[in-house]
Amino acid sequence: MHGPASQVPSVTSSTASVASEVPSDASSAASARALPATPSVTSSSAPRGPVAAEVSIPSIGVEGLDVVPYEGTTDDRAGTRIQDRGVAASPYGERGGVGPGEIGNYLVTAHRLSAGGPLRQLPSVEVGDQVHVTAAGTVYTYEVVETRSTSFRSARSLAEQRAAVPGEPGEKPTRAMITLSTCATPEDNAAGNFWRDAENNPEHRIDKIGVLVSTRSA
Repeated sequence: MHGPASQVPSVTSSTASVASEVPSDASSAASARALPATPSVTSSSAPRGPVAAEVSIPSIGVEGLDVVPYEGTTDDRAGTRIQDRGVAASPYGERGGVGPGEIGNYLVTAHRLSAGGPLRQLPSVEVGDQVHVTAAGTVYTYEVVETRSTSFRSARSLAEQRAAVPGEPGEKPTRAMITLSTCATPEDNAAGNFWRDAENNPEHRIDKIGVLVSTRSA
């Protein structure tokens, strides 16, 4: 998961002093998520439950990255092992998220520096960029509306990342959203933060949040 830190912007966290150029207050997040129009798609038109998918992010050259669903939560042992294969992992179940295109939070994590670093350029993704997820014969297009930072040493921060409405634990979701997540290792190291969990994951994650704006047949 290693790449030059100079290529990526720093991000903020509610639990760490990492600099950011992206506002993270609740009002900014709420207004950002309200921008894209809601497409005429409901949860019944999306796959139900876990389903294998591919994700493409044109703005950073990611094309057809495999997304493997598993029962668990973000960056746990099972999820990290999937990421170690050079693909993305998507947790589902009580501690995970929903499937592609479903109402709620579709969580996708992948390495930034190791295993080929499929999301090495994720910090460069900007508001307005598109993310295409192909699953079960349908392409779901999300529009990025926000950047967030997650601390793996804060229960509140983890709850915000994994919430059905990102950043708002307990809020009932009304639209399909996506959280694309990768490590903030270069930023943590630059700040002198060398904490690692049992899976050798650093404290912070850079999360890009998107909302579903269109669907089409693959």
